[in-house]
Amino acid sequence: MSAADEILDIVDEHDQVIGRSPRGEAYARGLRHRCVFIQARDATGRVFVHRRTATKLVFPSLYDMFVGGVVGAGESYDDAALREAEEELGVHGLPRPTFLFKFLYDDGAGQSWWSAVYEVRCELPVRPQVEEVAWHDFLTEEEVVSRLGEWEWVPDGVAAWEKLRLHRG
Repeated sequence: MSAADEILDIVDEHDQVIGRSPRGEAYARGLRHRCVFIQARDATGRVFVHRRTATKLVFPSLYDMFVGGVVGAGESYDDAALREAEEELGVHGLPRPTFLFKFLYDDGAGQSWWSAVYEVRCELPVRPQVEEVAWHDFLTEEEVVSRLGEWEWVPDGVAAWEKLRLHRG
């Protein structure tokens, strides 16, 4: 099954399920769905940063400071966070990511999704999926901030990053 065929729950402005749709159709029609964002840090506290592959359905070739993705139909945010973190980092046995907060991402141009933000400590050697990750490294928070103006980042990740910084005070 291709990523575009994956079935997603479609949700309203209150994050209540109102239907289901294939992922490709949800993206094409701007149907609101659910996503997870997991900030992965290594043993020294550096943030996992990666560049998405050119074949991604959304935001191809852009940089991201979160791993994550869509929540499948009937899947919980918590289960999706663990699944996505292990898939994208290429690890098994990761601790369950810690839920921090949820927000509604809306770019004002038809892309909108409920976004659950998590954090996890990854002390395992990472082997990111080559289908999803073109480049990766662990960067200090200062290095991430300095590159915000230099690299082209996924807009929903930047929104989650800003909300996370406010959340942490």
